[in-house]
Amino acid sequence: MGRHRRIPRLPRTTLASRAALAAGALVPTIASAGSAHAATPQAAVCTSDHPELADKLSQEINAALDGSPATTAISLHDRTTNTTCTLDGDRAFDSASTVKVTVLGTLLWDAQKDHRALTQAEKDHATAMITQSDNDATTALWRQLGTAKVGGFLQAAGMTNTVLDSEGHWGLTQITANDEEKLLDLVTRPNPVLSEDSRAYILKLTGEVIPSQRWGTPAGAPSDVQVHVKNGWLERATHGWRVHSLGAFTGNGHAYTITVLSQDNATMDDGIATIEGVARAVHATLNLPASSAQP
Repeated sequence: MGRHRRIPRLPRTTLASRAALAAGALVPTIASAGSAHAATPQAAVCTSDHPELADKLSQEINAALDGSPATTAISLHDRTTNTTCTLDGDRAFDSASTVKVTVLGTLLWDAQKDHRALTQAEKDHATAMITQSDNDATTALWRQLGTAKVGGFLQAAGMTNTVLDSEGHWGLTQITANDEEKLLDLVTRPNPVLSEDSRAYILKLTGEVIPSQRWGTPAGAPSDVQVHVKNGWLERATHGWRVHSLGAFTGNGHAYTITVLSQDNATMDDGIATIEGVARAVHATLNLPASSAQP
């Protein structure tokens, strides 16, 4: 889990061509429920042990979203300053490939209960699923585990607003930003659900995501943190492109997580731009010297 340089974004045509391979495909393209238009924008709200930091974060996040037509949900937590920010954190979105972190969490949680190590086949599937967002590997693990075990992990993790698709499409799992933050919290600090070894394994794989998929929440991250990311992207007949990014940033005095979920994007690149605007605002503000946080 070394440091990673920001990789320049690929051209739109290249990114779009990857969508069918790694975006929570294997889902129907029929219209999903809801309006095709974005909801009325709301403002991000932050709280912190440092009120001036909370005010600055709120201002910067809302400025980054100003003018965006996307429906966006945000949840973040900085343990160093006990800072949280939320925007529409309980709104449900199609998960696309972000659910793959939940699948990996379920696999490790289930193995822990049986006091066993992962098989080589499971390791191979997990690596492809996270580092390359491989759909076939995800489907293999999803079928092996079954929805009962995935549901059991969600319950153990307290992710009560995450709902599995009734027809078994993992990419249509309904997720919320607040629930994804609960998952990232489990991955980044000791807890009774995931062991130290399990958490280290998830961080290892999310730290080794291939360069072309390291966009989103890592944008603007300081060079002295270890970056862990899992993204998802999916286009459907209504709400346009769903583009999501989960990020954890650890090491050298840093410990914070960022979830940004979006839909109603006209293109995948539009969604990436929205997420990266928010991410840059968050990284810049959280890493300001304390004397500079006063707005």
